[in-house]
Amino acid sequence: MNNLHVATPEIFLLVAVCTVLVVDLFQTDKRRVVTYWLSQATLVITLALCFGQLGDEPVTAFNGAYTMDSMSATLKCWILGIALLGFLYSRDYIGERDIQNGEYYVLGLFGVGGMMIMVSANNMLSIYLGLELLALSLYAMVALYRTSSRAAEAAMKYFVLGALASGMLLYGMSMVYGATGSLDLATINNIIASAVEGGSDSDESVYRSLGARFGLTFIIVGVAFKLGAVPFHMWLPDVYEGAPTSVTLYIATAPKIAAFAMVIRLLVDALPTLHSDWQQMLAILAALSLIVGNLVAIAQSNIKRMLAYSTISHVGFLLLGIVAGTAEGYSAAMFYAVTYAFTTLAAFGVLLAISANGYEADELVSLSGLARRKPLLAMVMMLSLISLAGVPPLVGFYAKLSVLKAVIGADFLWLAVVGVIMSVIGAFYYLRAIKLMYFDEPIADTVEVSETVGTDTTKDNEAIVTSAPSLSGPIAVRGDVGLGLAINGAAVILFGIFPGLIMAACIRAFT
Repeated sequence: MNNLHVATPEIFLLVAVCTVLVVDLFQTDKRRVVTYWLSQATLVITLALCFGQLGDEPVTAFNGAYTMDSMSATLKCWILGIALLGFLYSRDYIGERDIQNGEYYVLGLFGVGGMMIMVSANNMLSIYLGLELLALSLYAMVALYRTSSRAAEAAMKYFVLGALASGMLLYGMSMVYGATGSLDLATINNIIASAVEGGSDSDESVYRSLGARFGLTFIIVGVAFKLGAVPFHMWLPDVYEGAPTSVTLYIATAPKIAAFAMVIRLLVDALPTLHSDWQQMLAILAALSLIVGNLVAIAQSNIKRMLAYSTISHVGFLLLGIVAGTAEGYSAAMFYAVTYAFTTLAAFGVLLAISANGYEADELVSLSGLARRKPLLAMVMMLSLISLAGVPPLVGFYAKLSVLKAVIGADFLWLAVVGVIMSVIGAFYYLRAIKLMYFDEPIADTVEVSETVGTDTTKDNEAIVTSAPSLSGPIAVRGDVGLGLAINGAAVILFGIFPGLIMAACIRAFT
Protein backbone atom coordinates (compact mmCIF):
# COMPACT_ATOMS: atom_id res chain seq x y z
CA MET A 1 0.00 0.00 0.00
CA ASN A 2 2.92 2.34 0.65
CA ASN A 3 4.15 1.71 -2.89
CA LEU A 4 0.73 2.54 -4.30
CA HIS A 5 0.47 5.72 -2.24
CA VAL A 6 3.85 7.03 -3.41
CA ALA A 7 3.22 6.26 -7.08
CA THR A 8 -0.54 7.00 -7.21
CA PRO A 9 -0.20 9.95 -9.66
CA GLU A 10 2.02 7.95 -12.03
CA ILE A 11 -0.21 4.88 -11.88
CA PHE A 12 -3.32 6.94 -12.61
CA LEU A 13 -1.59 8.81 -15.43
CA LEU A 14 -0.40 5.67 -17.23
CA VAL A 15 -3.78 3.95 -16.88
CA ALA A 16 -5.51 7.07 -18.18
CA VAL A 17 -3.12 7.34 -21.13
CA CYS A 18 -3.92 3.78 -22.17
CA THR A 19 -7.62 4.63 -21.91
CA VAL A 20 -7.18 7.77 -24.02
CA LEU A 21 -5.29 5.74 -26.62
CA VAL A 22 -8.10 3.19 -26.92
CA VAL A 23 -10.83 5.84 -27.01
CA ASP A 24 -8.98 7.75 -29.72
CA LEU A 25 -9.04 4.68 -31.99
CA PHE A 26 -12.82 4.99 -32.26
CA GLN A 27 -12.94 8.73 -32.92
CA THR A 28 -13.45 10.27 -36.35
CA ASP A 29 -11.45 13.35 -37.33
CA LYS A 30 -14.43 15.56 -36.55
CA ARG A 31 -14.74 14.13 -33.03
CA ARG A 32 -11.02 14.17 -32.27
CA VAL A 33 -11.64 16.93 -29.75
CA VAL A 34 -12.73 14.16 -27.35
CA THR A 35 -9.10 13.04 -27.16
CA TYR A 36 -8.03 16.57 -26.29
CA TRP A 37 -10.51 16.93 -23.45
CA LEU A 38 -9.70 13.48 -22.06
CA SER A 39 -6.00 14.37 -22.12
CA GLN A 40 -6.62 17.63 -20.30
CA ALA A 41 -8.82 15.87 -17.74
CA THR A 42 -6.02 13.33 -17.18
CA LEU A 43 -3.53 16.12 -16.49
CA VAL A 44 -5.91 17.95 -14.15
CA ILE A 45 -6.66 14.86 -12.05
CA THR A 46 -2.98 13.86 -11.94
CA LEU A 47 -2.11 17.41 -10.89
CA ALA A 48 -4.65 17.20 -8.06
CA LEU A 49 -3.10 13.90 -6.90
CA CYS A 50 0.40 15.41 -6.92
CA PHE A 51 -0.84 18.53 -5.15
CA GLY A 52 -2.16 16.30 -2.40
CA GLN A 53 1.36 14.96 -1.83
CA LEU A 54 2.84 18.40 -1.13
CA GLY A 55 3.98 18.65 2.46
CA ASP A 56 4.12 14.89 3.02
CA GLU A 57 7.15 13.42 4.76
CA PRO A 58 9.81 12.00 2.41
CA VAL A 59 9.28 8.29 1.80
CA THR A 60 10.67 5.66 -0.55
CA ALA A 61 8.90 2.79 -2.28
CA PHE A 62 9.55 -0.18 -4.56
CA ASN A 63 12.59 -1.30 -2.54
CA GLY A 64 14.06 2.17 -2.55
CA ALA A 65 13.84 2.66 -6.33
CA TYR A 66 11.25 5.41 -6.07
CA THR A 67 10.90 8.36 -3.74
CA MET A 68 8.40 11.02 -2.83
CA ASP A 69 9.93 14.12 -1.30
CA SER A 70 9.45 17.87 -1.41
CA MET A 71 11.43 18.34 -4.63
CA SER A 72 9.64 15.61 -6.55
CA ALA A 73 6.14 16.69 -5.49
CA THR A 74 6.81 20.34 -6.35
CA LEU A 75 8.40 19.65 -9.72
CA LYS A 76 5.63 17.22 -10.72
CA CYS A 77 3.03 19.92 -10.13
CA TRP A 78 4.93 22.33 -12.36
CA ILE A 79 5.46 19.72 -15.08
CA LEU A 80 1.75 18.88 -15.17
CA GLY A 81 0.65 22.52 -15.12
CA ILE A 82 3.00 23.43 -17.97
CA ALA A 83 1.89 20.39 -20.01
CA LEU A 84 -1.75 21.38 -19.49
CA LEU A 85 -1.16 24.88 -20.85
CA GLY A 86 1.03 23.48 -23.62
CA PHE A 87 -1.81 21.26 -24.86
CA LEU A 88 -4.15 24.24 -24.71
CA TYR A 89 -1.87 26.40 -26.84
CA SER A 90 -1.20 23.57 -29.32
CA ARG A 91 -4.79 22.51 -30.01
CA ASP A 92 -5.53 24.84 -32.94
CA TYR A 93 -2.05 24.47 -34.43
CA ILE A 94 -2.12 20.69 -34.75
CA GLY A 95 -5.77 20.75 -35.77
CA GLU A 96 -5.03 22.91 -38.82
CA ARG A 97 -2.13 20.74 -40.03
CA ASP A 98 -1.71 17.18 -41.10
CA ILE A 99 -0.59 16.18 -37.62
CA GLN A 100 -2.17 13.19 -35.91
CA ASN A 101 -4.09 14.83 -33.07
CA GLY A 102 -4.64 11.72 -31.00
CA GLU A 103 -1.04 10.56 -31.27
CA TYR A 104 0.22 14.00 -30.24
CA TYR A 105 -1.71 13.99 -26.99
CA VAL A 106 -1.00 10.35 -26.19
CA LEU A 107 2.73 10.74 -26.80
CA GLY A 108 2.70 13.97 -24.82
CA LEU A 109 1.09 12.21 -21.87
CA PHE A 110 3.59 9.35 -22.05
CA GLY A 111 6.34 11.96 -22.05
CA VAL A 112 4.83 13.54 -18.93
CA GLY A 113 4.86 10.09 -17.32
CA GLY A 114 8.55 9.74 -18.15
CA MET A 115 9.29 13.15 -16.63
CA MET A 116 7.44 12.26 -13.43
CA ILE A 117 9.43 9.04 -13.13
CA MET A 118 12.71 10.92 -13.65
CA VAL A 119 11.78 13.40 -10.93
CA SER A 120 10.99 10.70 -8.34
CA ALA A 121 13.62 8.13 -9.35
CA ASN A 122 15.89 7.00 -6.53
CA ASN A 123 17.75 4.36 -8.49
CA MET A 124 19.88 4.58 -11.63
CA LEU A 125 17.70 2.04 -13.40
CA SER A 126 14.48 3.95 -12.70
CA ILE A 127 16.16 7.21 -13.80
CA TYR A 128 17.09 5.62 -17.11
CA LEU A 129 13.64 4.11 -17.62
CA GLY A 130 11.98 7.50 -17.09
CA LEU A 131 14.49 9.18 -19.37
CA GLU A 132 13.92 6.72 -22.21
CA LEU A 133 10.13 6.91 -21.88
CA LEU A 134 10.42 10.67 -22.33
CA ALA A 135 13.03 10.46 -25.10
CA LEU A 136 11.15 7.93 -27.22
CA SER A 137 7.99 10.02 -26.94
CA LEU A 138 9.87 13.14 -28.08
CA TYR A 139 11.45 11.38 -31.07
CA ALA A 140 8.01 10.31 -32.29
CA MET A 141 6.43 13.73 -31.63
CA VAL A 142 9.05 15.50 -33.74
CA ALA A 143 8.30 13.14 -36.66
CA LEU A 144 4.49 13.47 -36.43
CA TYR A 145 4.34 16.16 -39.14
CA ARG A 146 4.63 13.60 -41.93
CA THR A 147 4.34 16.06 -44.83
CA SER A 148 7.26 18.16 -43.60
CA SER A 149 10.74 17.15 -44.75
CA ARG A 150 12.26 19.44 -42.12
CA ALA A 151 10.43 17.60 -39.35
CA ALA A 152 11.61 14.23 -40.67
CA GLU A 153 15.20 15.49 -40.81
CA ALA A 154 14.98 16.92 -37.29
CA ALA A 155 13.52 13.67 -35.96
CA MET A 156 16.32 11.63 -37.50
CA LYS A 157 19.03 13.90 -36.08
CA TYR A 158 17.37 13.89 -32.69
CA PHE A 159 17.01 10.12 -32.65
CA VAL A 160 20.60 9.37 -33.69
CA LEU A 161 22.23 11.89 -31.35
CA GLY A 162 19.79 11.07 -28.55
CA ALA A 163 20.60 7.38 -28.82
CA LEU A 164 24.31 8.18 -28.68
CA ALA A 165 23.85 10.32 -25.57
CA SER A 166 21.67 7.68 -23.91
CA GLY A 167 24.40 5.12 -24.59
CA MET A 168 26.98 7.40 -22.99
CA LEU A 169 24.80 7.89 -19.93
CA LEU A 170 24.06 4.19 -19.61
CA TYR A 171 27.75 3.34 -19.96
CA GLY A 172 28.60 5.79 -17.20
CA MET A 173 25.94 4.26 -14.97
CA SER A 174 27.31 0.79 -15.68
CA MET A 175 30.80 1.92 -14.65
CA VAL A 176 29.46 3.32 -11.39
CA TYR A 177 27.56 0.07 -10.85
CA GLY A 178 30.74 -1.90 -11.51
CA ALA A 179 32.62 0.21 -8.97
CA THR A 180 29.97 0.04 -6.23
CA GLY A 181 27.88 -3.06 -6.94
CA SER A 182 24.65 -1.12 -6.47
CA LEU A 183 22.16 0.95 -8.44
CA ASP A 184 20.58 2.60 -5.38
CA LEU A 185 21.63 6.26 -5.14
CA ALA A 186 22.06 6.34 -1.35
CA THR A 187 24.06 3.09 -1.36
CA ILE A 188 26.31 4.39 -4.16
CA ASN A 189 26.95 7.53 -2.12
CA ASN A 190 27.92 5.54 0.98
CA ILE A 191 30.23 3.15 -0.88
CA ILE A 192 32.06 5.86 -2.82
CA ALA A 193 32.42 7.97 0.34
CA SER A 194 34.02 5.02 2.13
CA ALA A 195 36.32 4.36 -0.84
CA VAL A 196 37.45 7.99 -1.06
CA GLU A 197 38.03 8.18 2.69
CA GLY A 198 40.00 4.94 2.47
CA GLY A 199 42.29 6.59 -0.06
CA SER A 200 45.19 4.38 -1.10
CA ASP A 201 44.97 2.15 1.96
CA SER A 202 43.60 -0.72 -0.11
CA ASP A 203 43.44 -1.69 -3.76
CA GLU A 204 39.67 -2.04 -3.49
CA SER A 205 39.26 1.61 -2.46
CA VAL A 206 41.46 2.76 -5.33
CA TYR A 207 39.51 0.70 -7.88
CA ARG A 208 36.16 1.93 -6.57
CA SER A 209 37.27 5.55 -6.62
CA LEU A 210 38.76 5.37 -10.14
CA GLY A 211 35.80 3.42 -11.53
CA ALA A 212 33.33 5.94 -10.12
CA ARG A 213 35.28 8.89 -11.55
CA PHE A 214 35.53 7.21 -14.94
CA GLY A 215 31.77 6.59 -14.95
CA LEU A 216 31.12 10.17 -13.81
CA THR A 217 32.71 11.51 -16.99
CA PHE A 218 30.24 9.62 -19.21
CA ILE A 219 27.32 10.56 -16.96
CA ILE A 220 28.24 14.24 -17.38
CA VAL A 221 28.30 13.81 -21.17
CA GLY A 222 24.84 12.21 -21.18
CA VAL A 223 23.38 14.81 -18.83
CA ALA A 224 24.90 17.70 -20.80
CA PHE A 225 23.31 16.39 -24.00
CA LYS A 226 19.87 16.10 -22.45
CA LEU A 227 20.16 19.65 -21.13
CA GLY A 228 21.60 21.00 -24.39
CA ALA A 229 24.83 22.34 -22.88
CA VAL A 230 27.80 23.29 -25.09
CA PRO A 231 29.58 21.39 -26.67
CA PHE A 232 26.76 18.81 -26.68
CA HIS A 233 24.19 21.24 -28.05
CA MET A 234 24.40 20.40 -31.76
CA TRP A 235 20.92 18.83 -31.87
CA LEU A 236 19.06 21.66 -30.21
CA PRO A 237 18.81 24.38 -32.93
CA ASP A 238 17.99 21.90 -35.71
CA VAL A 239 15.31 20.13 -33.67
CA TYR A 240 13.75 23.39 -32.47
CA GLU A 241 13.59 24.72 -36.03
CA GLY A 242 12.54 21.52 -37.81
CA ALA A 243 9.94 20.25 -35.35
CA PRO A 244 6.36 21.55 -35.49
CA THR A 245 6.10 24.59 -33.23
CA SER A 246 3.73 22.75 -30.88
CA VAL A 247 6.36 20.04 -30.39
CA THR A 248 9.12 22.64 -29.98
CA LEU A 249 7.03 24.19 -27.20
CA TYR A 250 6.80 20.80 -25.51
CA ILE A 251 10.55 20.09 -25.80
CA ALA A 252 11.56 23.55 -24.61
CA THR A 253 9.56 23.64 -21.38
CA ALA A 254 8.72 20.76 -19.03
CA PRO A 255 11.59 18.39 -20.06
CA LYS A 256 14.07 21.01 -18.83
CA ILE A 257 12.59 20.65 -15.34
CA ALA A 258 12.91 16.85 -15.53
CA ALA A 259 16.51 17.18 -16.76
CA PHE A 260 17.32 19.38 -13.77
CA ALA A 261 15.88 16.73 -11.44
CA MET A 262 17.98 14.06 -13.15
CA VAL A 263 21.14 16.11 -12.57
CA ILE A 264 20.28 16.48 -8.88
CA ARG A 265 19.58 12.76 -8.46
CA LEU A 266 22.72 11.61 -10.27
CA LEU A 267 25.24 14.15 -9.01
CA VAL A 268 23.97 15.57 -5.74
CA ASP A 269 22.24 12.48 -4.33
CA ALA A 270 24.48 9.71 -5.71
CA LEU A 271 27.90 11.32 -6.21
CA PRO A 272 28.31 14.18 -3.71
CA THR A 273 31.67 12.74 -2.65
CA LEU A 274 33.00 13.49 -6.14
CA HIS A 275 31.72 17.04 -5.92
CA SER A 276 35.10 18.61 -6.70
CA ASP A 277 35.34 16.53 -9.89
CA TRP A 278 31.92 17.24 -11.39
CA GLN A 279 31.98 20.84 -10.16
CA GLN A 280 34.91 21.68 -12.43
CA MET A 281 33.36 19.94 -15.42
CA LEU A 282 30.01 21.69 -14.98
CA ALA A 283 31.76 25.06 -14.55
CA ILE A 284 33.36 24.68 -17.99
CA LEU A 285 30.06 23.55 -19.56
CA ALA A 286 28.25 26.50 -17.97
CA ALA A 287 30.76 29.07 -19.23
CA LEU A 288 30.77 27.64 -22.77
CA SER A 289 26.97 27.51 -22.85
CA LEU A 290 26.65 31.13 -21.74
CA ILE A 291 29.15 32.37 -24.33
CA VAL A 292 28.12 30.29 -27.34
CA GLY A 293 24.38 30.52 -26.69
CA ASN A 294 24.22 34.30 -26.45
CA LEU A 295 26.71 35.13 -29.20
CA VAL A 296 25.28 32.77 -31.81
CA ALA A 297 21.67 33.77 -31.01
CA ILE A 298 22.44 37.29 -32.23
CA ALA A 299 23.00 36.04 -35.78
CA GLN A 300 19.70 34.13 -36.04
CA SER A 301 16.82 35.29 -38.22
CA ASN A 302 14.65 32.27 -37.43
CA ILE A 303 12.93 32.89 -34.11
CA LYS A 304 12.84 29.21 -33.16
CA ARG A 305 16.60 28.91 -33.71
CA MET A 306 17.08 32.12 -31.75
CA LEU A 307 15.12 30.69 -28.84
CA ALA A 308 17.12 27.46 -29.17
CA TYR A 309 20.40 29.28 -28.63
CA SER A 310 18.68 31.28 -25.91
CA THR A 311 17.87 27.95 -24.25
CA ILE A 312 21.54 26.97 -24.41
CA SER A 313 22.51 30.18 -22.61
CA HIS A 314 19.85 29.60 -19.96
CA VAL A 315 21.13 26.07 -19.43
CA GLY A 316 24.44 27.73 -18.60
CA PHE A 317 22.73 29.79 -15.91
CA LEU A 318 20.96 26.72 -14.55
CA LEU A 319 24.29 24.91 -14.28
CA LEU A 320 25.75 27.84 -12.33
CA GLY A 321 23.47 27.04 -9.41
CA ILE A 322 24.53 23.40 -9.44
CA VAL A 323 28.20 24.37 -9.73
CA ALA A 324 27.85 26.32 -6.47
CA GLY A 325 27.43 22.99 -4.71
CA THR A 326 25.37 24.42 -1.86
CA ALA A 327 21.75 24.15 -0.79
CA GLU A 328 21.34 27.80 -1.79
CA GLY A 329 22.71 27.03 -5.25
CA TYR A 330 20.49 23.99 -5.78
CA SER A 331 17.43 25.96 -4.70
CA ALA A 332 18.35 28.79 -7.08
CA ALA A 333 18.85 26.30 -9.95
CA MET A 334 15.48 24.70 -9.24
CA PHE A 335 13.84 28.13 -9.20
CA TYR A 336 15.56 28.95 -12.48
CA ALA A 337 14.41 25.74 -14.18
CA VAL A 338 10.79 26.25 -13.16
CA THR A 339 10.59 29.95 -14.05
CA TYR A 340 12.42 29.46 -17.35
CA ALA A 341 9.96 26.72 -18.32
CA PHE A 342 6.76 28.74 -17.84
CA THR A 343 8.30 31.91 -19.31
CA THR A 344 9.34 30.05 -22.48
CA LEU A 345 5.90 28.44 -22.53
CA ALA A 346 4.33 31.89 -22.93
CA ALA A 347 6.71 32.84 -25.76
CA PHE A 348 5.97 29.71 -27.77
CA GLY A 349 2.28 30.05 -26.97
CA VAL A 350 2.30 33.40 -28.77
CA LEU A 351 4.08 31.87 -31.77
CA LEU A 352 1.42 29.16 -31.95
CA ALA A 353 -1.34 31.78 -31.82
CA ILE A 354 0.25 33.67 -34.72
CA SER A 355 0.76 30.49 -36.76
CA ALA A 356 -2.76 30.31 -38.16
CA ASN A 357 -4.27 29.00 -41.39
CA GLY A 358 -1.13 27.13 -42.41
CA TYR A 359 1.27 30.05 -41.87
CA GLU A 360 4.38 29.23 -39.81
CA ALA A 361 5.47 32.14 -37.64
CA ASP A 362 9.02 30.92 -37.36
CA GLU A 363 10.90 33.99 -38.68
CA LEU A 364 11.61 37.11 -36.67
CA VAL A 365 9.80 39.21 -39.28
CA SER A 366 6.63 37.30 -38.37
CA LEU A 367 6.52 39.44 -35.22
CA SER A 368 6.49 42.70 -37.19
CA GLY A 369 3.63 44.95 -36.14
CA LEU A 370 2.20 42.38 -33.73
CA ALA A 371 1.24 45.15 -31.28
CA ARG A 372 -1.13 46.56 -33.91
CA ARG A 373 -2.56 43.21 -34.92
CA LYS A 374 -3.10 41.72 -31.43
CA PRO A 375 -1.95 43.80 -28.44
CA LEU A 376 -2.46 40.93 -25.97
CA LEU A 377 -0.08 38.63 -27.84
CA ALA A 378 2.51 41.39 -28.19
CA MET A 379 2.30 42.15 -24.47
CA VAL A 380 2.72 38.51 -23.43
CA MET A 381 5.63 38.03 -25.84
CA MET A 382 7.29 41.22 -24.61
CA LEU A 383 6.97 40.15 -20.97
CA SER A 384 8.44 36.74 -21.80
CA LEU A 385 11.40 38.16 -23.72
CA ILE A 386 12.17 40.82 -21.12
CA SER A 387 12.02 38.18 -18.39
CA LEU A 388 14.35 35.89 -20.35
CA ALA A 389 16.73 38.84 -20.71
CA GLY A 390 16.72 39.25 -16.93
CA VAL A 391 15.18 42.72 -16.64
CA PRO A 392 13.54 43.65 -13.31
CA PRO A 393 10.93 43.38 -11.92
CA LEU A 394 10.09 40.25 -13.90
CA VAL A 395 10.78 36.76 -12.63
CA GLY A 396 13.77 36.17 -14.91
CA PHE A 397 15.70 38.91 -13.12
CA TYR A 398 15.25 37.32 -9.70
CA ALA A 399 16.11 33.88 -11.12
CA LYS A 400 19.41 35.13 -12.50
CA LEU A 401 20.16 37.16 -9.39
CA SER A 402 19.65 34.16 -7.08
CA VAL A 403 21.90 31.97 -9.21
CA LEU A 404 24.63 34.63 -9.36
CA LYS A 405 24.50 35.13 -5.59
CA ALA A 406 24.92 31.40 -5.06
CA VAL A 407 27.85 31.06 -7.45
CA ILE A 408 29.61 34.10 -5.94
CA GLY A 409 29.10 32.60 -2.50
CA ALA A 410 30.91 29.49 -3.72
CA ASP A 411 33.94 31.61 -4.81
CA PHE A 412 33.29 31.25 -8.54
CA LEU A 413 33.49 34.98 -9.18
CA TRP A 414 34.76 34.51 -12.74
CA LEU A 415 31.66 32.51 -13.65
CA ALA A 416 29.41 35.22 -12.25
CA VAL A 417 31.27 37.83 -14.34
CA VAL A 418 30.82 35.73 -17.48
CA GLY A 419 27.12 35.34 -16.66
CA VAL A 420 26.57 39.08 -16.22
CA ILE A 421 28.45 40.03 -19.40
CA MET A 422 26.63 37.44 -21.48
CA SER A 423 23.28 38.56 -20.07
CA VAL A 424 23.96 42.10 -21.26
CA ILE A 425 24.95 40.83 -24.71
CA GLY A 426 21.94 38.53 -24.83
CA ALA A 427 19.55 41.40 -24.19
CA PHE A 428 20.22 42.58 -27.74
CA TYR A 429 18.37 39.82 -29.56
CA TYR A 430 15.44 39.95 -27.14
CA LEU A 431 15.10 43.71 -27.60
CA ARG A 432 15.35 43.28 -31.37
CA ALA A 433 12.23 41.09 -31.31
CA ILE A 434 10.40 43.63 -29.13
CA LYS A 435 11.37 46.40 -31.55
CA LEU A 436 9.83 44.43 -34.42
CA MET A 437 6.56 43.99 -32.54
CA TYR A 438 6.09 47.60 -31.45
CA PHE A 439 7.94 49.78 -33.95
CA ASP A 440 7.80 47.97 -37.30
CA GLU A 441 4.93 47.71 -39.73
CA PRO A 442 3.26 44.31 -40.30
CA ILE A 443 4.71 42.39 -43.23
CA ALA A 444 2.71 42.69 -46.44
CA ASP A 445 0.09 40.15 -47.43
CA THR A 446 1.96 39.54 -50.69
CA VAL A 447 4.67 37.56 -48.93
CA GLU A 448 4.84 34.11 -50.46
CA VAL A 449 4.42 31.36 -47.92
CA SER A 450 4.35 28.42 -50.31
CA GLU A 451 6.25 26.12 -47.93
CA THR A 452 3.76 26.65 -45.14
CA VAL A 453 0.45 26.24 -46.91
CA GLY A 454 0.93 22.64 -47.93
CA THR A 455 3.08 20.31 -49.94
CA ASP A 456 1.23 20.59 -53.24
CA THR A 457 3.88 22.12 -55.51
CA THR A 458 1.62 22.06 -58.57
CA LYS A 459 -0.01 25.35 -57.60
CA ASP A 460 1.38 28.47 -59.14
CA ASN A 461 2.63 31.38 -57.06
CA GLU A 462 -0.54 33.39 -57.50
CA ALA A 463 -2.68 30.59 -56.10
CA ILE A 464 -0.27 30.12 -53.22
CA VAL A 465 -0.34 33.78 -52.28
CA THR A 466 -4.12 33.83 -52.53
CA SER A 467 -4.38 30.92 -50.09
CA ALA A 468 -2.01 32.53 -47.61
CA PRO A 469 -3.50 34.09 -44.48
CA SER A 470 -3.54 37.81 -43.94
CA LEU A 471 -0.22 38.79 -42.40
CA SER A 472 -1.19 42.35 -41.53
CA GLY A 473 -4.77 42.06 -40.34
CA PRO A 474 -6.04 41.26 -36.84
CA ILE A 475 -5.36 37.83 -35.32
CA ALA A 476 -8.24 35.74 -34.03
CA VAL A 477 -7.43 33.96 -30.77
CA ARG A 478 -9.82 31.56 -29.04
CA GLY A 479 -11.04 32.77 -25.67
CA ASP A 480 -9.49 29.94 -23.63
CA VAL A 481 -6.12 30.40 -25.35
CA GLY A 482 -6.22 34.16 -24.73
CA LEU A 483 -7.06 33.56 -21.08
CA GLY A 484 -4.25 31.03 -20.73
CA LEU A 485 -1.72 33.41 -22.28
CA ALA A 486 -2.94 36.27 -20.09
CA ILE A 487 -2.50 34.13 -16.95
CA ASN A 488 0.88 32.96 -18.20
CA GLY A 489 2.02 36.55 -18.77
CA ALA A 490 0.65 37.71 -15.44
CA ALA A 491 2.58 34.92 -13.69
CA VAL A 492 5.83 36.27 -15.15
CA ILE A 493 5.10 39.58 -13.42
CA LEU A 494 3.59 38.18 -10.22
CA PHE A 495 6.42 35.76 -9.46
CA GLY A 496 8.94 38.49 -10.23
CA ILE A 497 7.38 40.81 -7.66
CA PHE A 498 6.74 37.98 -5.17
CA PRO A 499 9.48 35.39 -5.93
CA GLY A 500 9.08 33.90 -2.48
CA LEU A 501 5.91 32.16 -3.67
CA ILE A 502 8.12 29.73 -5.61
CA MET A 503 11.47 30.11 -3.86
CA ALA A 504 10.06 28.95 -0.53
CA ALA A 505 9.19 25.57 -2.05
CA CYS A 506 12.61 25.38 -3.73
CA ILE A 507 14.36 26.04 -0.43
CA ARG A 508 12.28 23.39 1.35
CA ALA A 509 13.36 20.85 -1.27
CA PHE A 510 17.00 21.09 -0.16
CA THR A 511 16.70 21.58 3.59
